Amino acid sequence: MEYISTSALANELDIKSTDLFDKLKTFGWIERKNEKWVLTELGKQKGGQTRNNPKFGEFVVWPENISLDGGQQKEKPKLLNATTIGKHFDISSQRLNLLLNELGWIEKTVAGWGLTKLGETLGGKQFEHETSGGSYVLWPDNVLQNKDLLEQFQETPKEKPASKEENTIISKSDTETVDDFRKKYPAEYRTKDGHYVRSKAELTIDDSLYLWGIAHAYEKKLPNTTENVYSDFHIPSGNGRPKAVYIEYWGMENDEKYNQRKNKKIEIYNQLGLSLIQLNDADIKNIEDSLQKYLLKHGIRVN
Repeated sequence: MEYISTSALANELDIKSTDLFDKLKTFGWIERKNEKWVLTELGKQKGGQTRNNPKFGEFVVWPENISLDGGQQKEKPKLLNATTIGKHFDISSQRLNLLLNELGWIEKTVAGWGLTKLGETLGGKQFEHETSGGSYVLWPDNVLQNKDLLEQFQETPKEKPASKEENTIISKSDTETVDDFRKKYPAEYRTKDGHYVRSKAELTIDDSLYLWGIAHAYEKKLPNTTENVYSDFHIPSGNGRPKAVYIEYWGMENDEKYNQRKNKKIEIYNQLGLSLIQLNDADIKNIEDSLQKYLLKHGIRVN
């Protein structure tokens, strides 16, 4: 059985630590002695235990599934740490956290890993180490079946989406349209780094990122979407950047249907809390100034 500190329990219950300490005192499970909270006999009967830290001394811990309704334990989803999830996929916890960061579920903080808005929607919970103060995230066990995470371990990547010239949001109902777009806008422009893109504007963007030494991917699937939604370009986190950055080129803004798809896609970016750079034809004509300025706003400096 896992035990967590009172502060960690308060975090999990989404209440203030001071309020939880007061509540446990009211229950008679803890009491204040010599400026410290100590466990009572009743608290021990309810499952509480004490731990001792060489630096901080003695503190109280509780079963992670304890209920404040009479102190009886209750069933709840098991929370998994990065080490456990990493073992399931046969990778290290460090590599697992980098993947979760790449998916946009967590972001690097000064003291560890912090939960993002997207991570919260997946059931992640952020905690703080009682002794070190470092932050970490635990996940419900159903994360092991998350399709976006599973795709990171598939040997054969899924088929690429249709024309990015129209920045299409693809769903099952769009199958015929996807085929039309593929025929109309094949990926036939070869970039300096070997990518094949679908327009001269995307060629300019890709070559610029390559010449500036910025690692990037073309047509990267967005995480945690029910539809197959792809970005034009994706710049992974790293080099001091806690979050990945996505780039979209809007090339047909005089088309009403195109703008409807564009607005829907921007809404998806906002819902997922992803960092987005948006480019239009005017930006492409002055790519060095415009794109470098946008990159700098996201902490990406071009030397």
